[in-house]
Amino acid sequence: MRSKPELQSAIRAGGRAVLVINARSRRGRRLYGTARRLLAEAGLEFAEVFPVVEPDRLNELFDDVLALEPDLVVVGGGDGTVAEAVGHLTHRDIALGVLPLGTTNNFARSLELPLDLPGAVAVLRDGKVADVDVGWFEGTTPENADKTGDADKTGNAEATGNAGDAAPPDDPARHIFANMVSLGLSVHVAERVPHELKRVLGQAAYALTAARLLPRHEAFKATIRIGGETYEMDTHQLNVANGAHHSGRRIARDASPDDRLLAVYRLGDRRRLRLASATARHVLTGKWRSLDEDAFLTTDHVRIETDPPLNVDVDGEIRGRTPVTVRLLGNALRVVVPQSFVDT
Repeated sequence: MRSKPELQSAIRAGGRAVLVINARSRRGRRLYGTARRLLAEAGLEFAEVFPVVEPDRLNELFDDVLALEPDLVVVGGGDGTVAEAVGHLTHRDIALGVLPLGTTNNFARSLELPLDLPGAVAVLRDGKVADVDVGWFEGTTPENADKTGDADKTGNAEATGNAGDAAPPDDPARHIFANMVSLGLSVHVAERVPHELKRVLGQAAYALTAARLLPRHEAFKATIRIGGETYEMDTHQLNVANGAHHSGRRIARDASPDDRLLAVYRLGDRRRLRLASATARHVLTGKWRSLDEDAFLTTDHVRIETDPPLNVDVDGEIRGRTPVTVRLLGNALRVVVPQSFVDT
C-alpha cells in the first residue's frame, strides 16, 4: 500500500482514473452531461467511463472497474451507489472520489463534501487523500433474500482487516458498509417508499411514508451486547452509525467516519409518539448533541438480538436479519476529501 501522499501524488500526476455515474439516481440522469463537462474543465481525465443504467448490475460492473487497476474511482450517485463502491474499494490501494447525486447523500455529508456539483468537482481536483473507517456487518440471511449472488464479491474483510478473508459470494448476510445499519420502522419505510414519490420529493418522501406506516408499526425488544455489558431496550427504531449523518441530518457534532467508533442509538421507546418526538429532536438538535450523551453507546464491536427477529437495512439495502454482529474496520477506506477534513 502506498502512503496517502504517494497515492495523492500519483493521482495528480495523471494516474489512472475511472468514472462511474449512476444515471438512475435522483440527480444522476439530469446532471450526467454537466458532470462530464465540469470534470473535463477541471482537467480530470478518465481511462474509462461507466454510465450505470441498470443499478442491479453495479456489483459486476465494479469487477470491470477493478480490472483496470485504477488509482482513483470517482462515483456519482446516491448512498446506495457509493455503498457498493465502498464494498469493493475497502482495503485497496485505490482512492474513492464522490459526486453526491442522491437523495440524502449521507456519506458525502460525513466526508464534509460540498453537495453542489461544482464544489464536489473542485474537491476532486484540489482535495487530499484520507483514510476513513467503514463497518462490517454479519447477520442471518434476510427473508426473501436472493441467494444467487446478491452479496458483494470483493473480499469483504473480517474484523481483522484481512482483505483475503472473503464472504462467500452467495451469502447476502455479510457486508461491508459505509454509513449505517438500521432496524425497525426505517426498514419498512425503505421497502415501501414509492420510487416516483422519492424522485419528486426527495427526502420528504421518506418522512411521508414513515408517517403513514407508524400507526401500525409494532415496537420490538433489542438486546445489545458490547464487551461484557448487556443493554435491553424497547423501541421502534435502532441504528448503528459509522458515519455522521442519518436521513441527511447530523447525528452528533462529534460524530465522524474517522473517529474509530460505531454509535449505537435508538429513537424513542415502545410508544409511537416517543419515536416521533425523538426523531424531531434528532433532526433539530443533532448538530449540537455529543456522542458522550447517554443516548449513545459507542464501541467498535456490537452484537444485537431482537424479539421478534427483524430484517436489517445496511446502507439502504436489506442485507440480513437479526441477530447481527457489527464491527468497525478502522482506516480501511481511502477517500478524496476537502483539505479541511481532519484526517486521524
